[in-house]
Amino acid sequence: MPAVRARKRFGQHFLHDAGVIRRIVAAAAPQPGQAVLEIGPGRGAITRGLIEAGASLTVVEIDRDLAATLATEFGQHLNLITGDVLDLDLAALPQPIRVVGNLPYNISTPVLFHLFAQIDRIDTMLFMLQKEVADRLAAPHGNKTYGRLTVTAQLRCDVRSLFNVPPGAFAPPPAVVSSVVSLAPRADRPAQPIFDALDTVLVRAFGKRRKTLGNALADCLDGSDFETLGINPRLRPENLTPDDFLRCAIRFLEKEGCT
Repeated sequence: MPAVRARKRFGQHFLHDAGVIRRIVAAAAPQPGQAVLEIGPGRGAITRGLIEAGASLTVVEIDRDLAATLATEFGQHLNLITGDVLDLDLAALPQPIRVVGNLPYNISTPVLFHLFAQIDRIDTMLFMLQKEVADRLAAPHGNKTYGRLTVTAQLRCDVRSLFNVPPGAFAPPPAVVSSVVSLAPRADRPAQPIFDALDTVLVRAFGKRRKTLGNALADCLDGSDFETLGINPRLRPENLTPDDFLRCAIRFLEKEGCT
Protein backbone atom coordinates (compact mmCIF):
# COMPACT_ATOMS: atom_id res chain seq x y z
CA MET A 1 0.00 0.00 0.00
CA PRO A 2 1.41 3.47 -0.87
CA ALA A 3 2.65 5.27 2.25
CA VAL A 4 0.21 8.00 3.27
CA ARG A 5 1.82 10.37 5.76
CA ALA A 6 0.52 10.39 9.32
CA ARG A 7 -1.69 13.38 10.10
CA LYS A 8 -1.33 14.85 13.56
CA ARG A 9 -4.90 16.15 13.60
CA PHE A 10 -6.17 12.57 13.34
CA GLY A 11 -3.75 11.33 16.02
CA GLN A 12 -2.28 8.81 13.58
CA HIS A 13 0.47 6.38 14.55
CA PHE A 14 0.68 3.50 12.09
CA LEU A 15 1.41 0.04 13.49
CA HIS A 16 4.16 -1.75 11.54
CA ASP A 17 5.62 -4.38 13.89
CA ALA A 18 4.77 -7.74 12.30
CA GLY A 19 4.93 -9.62 15.60
CA VAL A 20 2.50 -7.23 17.31
CA ILE A 21 0.17 -7.37 14.32
CA ARG A 22 0.08 -11.18 14.50
CA ARG A 23 -0.68 -11.07 18.22
CA ILE A 24 -3.56 -8.63 17.71
CA VAL A 25 -5.12 -10.68 14.92
CA ALA A 26 -4.73 -13.85 17.01
CA ALA A 27 -6.37 -12.14 20.00
CA ALA A 28 -9.23 -10.89 17.81
CA ALA A 29 -9.66 -14.49 16.62
CA PRO A 30 -12.36 -13.89 14.00
CA GLN A 31 -14.06 -17.00 12.69
CA PRO A 32 -14.57 -17.41 8.92
CA GLY A 33 -17.56 -15.31 7.90
CA GLN A 34 -17.81 -13.55 11.27
CA ALA A 35 -18.85 -9.89 11.18
CA VAL A 36 -15.94 -7.67 12.25
CA LEU A 37 -15.68 -3.89 12.41
CA GLU A 38 -12.21 -2.37 12.32
CA ILE A 39 -11.95 1.23 13.51
CA GLY A 40 -9.14 3.32 12.06
CA PRO A 41 -7.47 0.74 9.80
CA GLY A 42 -4.85 3.26 8.71
CA ARG A 43 -2.48 1.62 6.24
CA GLY A 44 -4.16 -1.77 6.63
CA ALA A 45 -1.67 -3.54 8.92
CA ILE A 46 -4.36 -5.34 10.93
CA THR A 47 -6.86 -5.27 8.08
CA ARG A 48 -4.88 -7.74 6.00
CA GLY A 49 -4.70 -10.25 8.85
CA LEU A 50 -8.43 -10.01 9.51
CA ILE A 51 -9.21 -10.60 5.83
CA GLU A 52 -6.82 -13.56 5.70
CA ALA A 53 -8.59 -15.03 8.73
CA GLY A 54 -11.84 -14.97 6.75
CA ALA A 55 -13.65 -12.17 8.59
CA SER A 56 -16.63 -10.46 6.98
CA LEU A 57 -14.96 -7.10 7.43
CA THR A 58 -16.25 -3.55 7.63
CA VAL A 59 -13.73 -0.76 8.20
CA VAL A 60 -14.37 2.88 9.10
CA GLU A 61 -11.66 5.39 8.21
CA ILE A 62 -11.97 9.16 8.56
CA ASP A 63 -8.88 10.00 6.46
CA ARG A 64 -10.00 10.16 2.82
CA ASP A 65 -6.52 9.52 1.44
CA LEU A 66 -6.14 6.40 3.53
CA ALA A 67 -9.66 5.29 2.62
CA ALA A 68 -8.75 5.58 -1.07
CA THR A 69 -5.63 3.44 -0.65
CA LEU A 70 -7.57 0.87 1.38
CA ALA A 71 -10.17 0.66 -1.40
CA THR A 72 -7.41 0.12 -3.96
CA GLU A 73 -5.56 -2.46 -1.86
CA PHE A 74 -8.47 -4.51 -0.49
CA GLY A 75 -11.46 -3.45 -2.62
CA GLN A 76 -13.93 -6.33 -2.79
CA HIS A 77 -12.65 -7.94 0.41
CA LEU A 78 -14.19 -5.36 2.74
CA ASN A 79 -17.01 -2.90 3.25
CA LEU A 80 -15.36 0.53 3.48
CA ILE A 81 -17.02 3.40 5.34
CA THR A 82 -15.31 6.76 4.92
CA GLY A 83 -16.27 8.90 7.88
CA ASP A 84 -16.16 9.45 11.62
CA VAL A 85 -16.75 6.42 13.84
CA LEU A 86 -18.54 8.72 16.30
CA ASP A 87 -21.29 9.05 13.69
CA LEU A 88 -21.54 5.29 13.11
CA ASP A 89 -24.74 3.49 14.06
CA LEU A 90 -23.99 -0.20 14.52
CA ALA A 91 -27.61 -1.00 13.68
CA ALA A 92 -26.62 -0.60 10.03
CA LEU A 93 -24.06 -3.42 10.28
CA PRO A 94 -24.35 -7.21 10.73
CA GLN A 95 -24.76 -8.27 14.35
CA PRO A 96 -23.45 -9.24 16.77
CA ILE A 97 -20.27 -7.64 15.50
CA ARG A 98 -16.70 -8.01 16.78
CA VAL A 99 -14.96 -4.63 17.03
CA VAL A 100 -11.20 -4.20 16.60
CA GLY A 101 -9.06 -1.11 16.33
CA ASN A 102 -5.87 0.82 16.92
CA LEU A 103 -7.77 3.79 18.35
CA PRO A 104 -6.35 7.30 17.88
CA TYR A 105 -5.28 8.48 21.31
CA ASN A 106 -7.00 11.84 20.95
CA ILE A 107 -10.50 10.33 20.61
CA SER A 108 -10.21 6.93 22.31
CA THR A 109 -12.43 7.81 25.29
CA PRO A 110 -15.30 9.29 23.20
CA VAL A 111 -15.12 6.22 20.92
CA LEU A 112 -15.37 3.88 23.90
CA PHE A 113 -18.43 5.68 25.28
CA HIS A 114 -20.01 5.67 21.80
CA LEU A 115 -19.59 1.89 21.62
CA PHE A 116 -20.68 1.27 25.21
CA ALA A 117 -23.99 2.95 24.32
CA GLN A 118 -24.45 0.29 21.59
CA ILE A 119 -23.11 -2.66 23.59
CA ASP A 120 -26.13 -4.87 22.84
CA ARG A 121 -25.01 -5.03 19.21
CA ILE A 122 -21.42 -6.06 20.01
CA ASP A 123 -19.87 -9.51 20.34
CA THR A 124 -16.46 -8.52 21.75
CA MET A 125 -14.05 -5.57 21.46
CA LEU A 126 -10.27 -5.54 21.14
CA PHE A 127 -8.40 -2.24 21.12
CA MET A 128 -4.92 -0.80 21.06
CA LEU A 129 -5.00 2.13 23.45
CA GLN A 130 -2.66 4.49 25.20
CA LYS A 131 -1.55 2.55 28.30
CA GLU A 132 -2.93 5.32 30.52
CA VAL A 133 -6.42 4.71 29.09
CA ALA A 134 -6.02 0.94 29.39
CA ASP A 135 -5.05 1.38 33.04
CA ARG A 136 -8.14 3.50 33.64
CA LEU A 137 -10.37 0.81 32.14
CA ALA A 138 -9.01 -1.88 34.46
CA ALA A 139 -8.38 0.28 37.57
CA PRO A 140 -9.62 -0.94 40.98
CA HIS A 141 -11.66 1.43 43.12
CA GLY A 142 -9.52 3.57 45.37
CA ASN A 143 -7.00 4.09 42.57
CA LYS A 144 -6.28 7.62 41.36
CA THR A 145 -7.01 6.56 37.74
CA TYR A 146 -10.43 5.17 38.71
CA GLY A 147 -13.28 7.25 37.30
CA ARG A 148 -16.31 7.51 35.04
CA LEU A 149 -14.70 5.48 32.24
CA THR A 150 -13.67 2.73 34.68
CA VAL A 151 -17.10 2.29 36.21
CA THR A 152 -18.91 2.39 32.86
CA ALA A 153 -16.53 -0.14 31.30
CA GLN A 154 -16.52 -2.58 34.20
CA LEU A 155 -20.31 -2.65 34.58
CA ARG A 156 -20.76 -3.30 30.87
CA CYS A 157 -17.76 -5.51 30.12
CA ASP A 158 -15.20 -7.92 31.46
CA VAL A 159 -11.97 -5.96 30.99
CA ARG A 160 -8.61 -7.65 30.35
CA SER A 161 -5.29 -6.00 29.58
CA LEU A 162 -3.48 -8.41 27.26
CA PHE A 163 -0.05 -6.95 26.51
CA ASN A 164 1.89 -3.72 26.14
CA VAL A 165 3.31 -2.36 22.89
CA PRO A 166 6.42 -0.13 22.78
CA PRO A 167 6.53 3.15 20.83
CA GLY A 168 8.92 1.66 18.28
CA ALA A 169 6.16 -0.59 16.93
CA PHE A 170 4.59 2.49 15.30
CA ALA A 171 5.49 5.07 12.68
CA PRO A 172 5.78 7.75 13.80
CA PRO A 173 6.43 6.45 17.32
CA PRO A 174 4.12 7.93 19.97
CA ALA A 175 5.54 9.42 23.14
CA VAL A 176 3.83 6.78 25.29
CA VAL A 177 3.53 3.01 25.70
CA SER A 178 0.38 1.40 24.27
CA SER A 179 -1.67 -1.55 25.55
CA VAL A 180 -3.97 -4.06 23.89
CA VAL A 181 -7.19 -4.52 25.84
CA SER A 182 -10.08 -6.96 25.51
CA LEU A 183 -13.62 -5.86 26.41
CA ALA A 184 -16.20 -8.67 26.48
CA PRO A 185 -19.81 -7.55 27.12
CA ARG A 186 -21.15 -8.93 30.39
CA ALA A 187 -24.25 -11.10 30.18
CA ASP A 188 -25.45 -9.59 33.49
CA ARG A 189 -25.04 -5.95 32.45
CA PRO A 190 -27.93 -3.69 33.48
CA ALA A 191 -30.48 -2.35 31.01
CA GLN A 192 -29.86 0.90 29.15
CA PRO A 193 -32.21 3.10 31.24
CA ILE A 194 -30.12 2.26 34.30
CA PHE A 195 -26.96 3.20 32.43
CA ASP A 196 -28.50 6.53 31.48
CA ALA A 197 -29.09 7.23 35.16
CA LEU A 198 -25.66 5.86 36.02
CA ASP A 199 -23.95 8.27 33.66
CA THR A 200 -25.74 11.22 35.25
CA VAL A 201 -24.51 10.09 38.66
CA LEU A 202 -20.97 9.47 37.42
CA VAL A 203 -20.68 12.85 35.70
CA ARG A 204 -21.80 14.56 38.90
CA ALA A 205 -19.57 12.46 41.15
CA PHE A 206 -16.33 12.53 39.20
CA GLY A 207 -16.83 16.07 37.99
CA LYS A 208 -16.35 17.04 41.62
CA ARG A 209 -14.08 14.21 42.74
CA ARG A 210 -12.37 16.30 45.41
CA LYS A 211 -15.74 16.66 47.15
CA THR A 212 -17.45 14.03 49.27
CA LEU A 213 -20.24 11.99 47.71
CA GLY A 214 -22.80 13.81 49.82
CA ASN A 215 -21.74 17.15 48.37
CA ALA A 216 -21.08 15.99 44.79
CA LEU A 217 -24.44 14.21 44.54
CA ALA A 218 -26.46 16.62 46.66
CA ASP A 219 -28.86 17.32 43.77
CA CYS A 220 -29.41 13.58 43.19
CA LEU A 221 -29.29 11.75 46.51
CA ASP A 222 -29.86 12.96 50.05
CA GLY A 223 -28.78 11.65 53.43
CA SER A 224 -31.67 9.21 53.71
CA ASP A 225 -30.79 7.76 50.31
CA PHE A 226 -27.21 7.10 51.37
CA GLU A 227 -28.48 5.56 54.61
CA THR A 228 -30.79 3.26 52.66
CA LEU A 229 -27.92 2.28 50.36
CA GLY A 230 -25.53 1.70 53.25
CA ILE A 231 -23.01 4.11 51.72
CA ASN A 232 -21.12 6.69 53.75
CA PRO A 233 -21.76 10.11 52.12
CA ARG A 234 -18.42 11.33 53.46
CA LEU A 235 -16.52 9.03 51.11
CA ARG A 236 -14.86 10.31 47.95
CA PRO A 237 -16.20 9.04 44.59
CA GLU A 238 -13.12 6.88 43.94
CA ASN A 239 -13.85 4.89 47.13
CA LEU A 240 -17.08 3.40 45.72
CA THR A 241 -17.05 0.16 43.76
CA PRO A 242 -18.82 -0.07 40.37
CA ASP A 243 -21.62 -1.99 42.07
CA ASP A 244 -21.98 0.81 44.64
CA PHE A 245 -22.44 3.31 41.81
CA LEU A 246 -24.94 0.97 40.18
CA ARG A 247 -27.01 0.95 43.38
CA CYS A 248 -26.83 4.75 43.47
CA ALA A 249 -28.09 4.90 39.89
CA ILE A 250 -31.01 2.60 40.64
CA ARG A 251 -31.91 4.71 43.67
CA PHE A 252 -31.68 7.82 41.51
CA LEU A 253 -34.11 6.25 39.02
CA GLU A 254 -36.58 5.68 41.82
CA LYS A 255 -36.59 9.40 42.57
CA GLU A 256 -37.56 12.39 40.45
CA GLY A 257 -33.95 12.85 39.33
CA CYS A 258 -31.21 15.40 39.64
CA THR A 259 -32.24 19.05 39.54
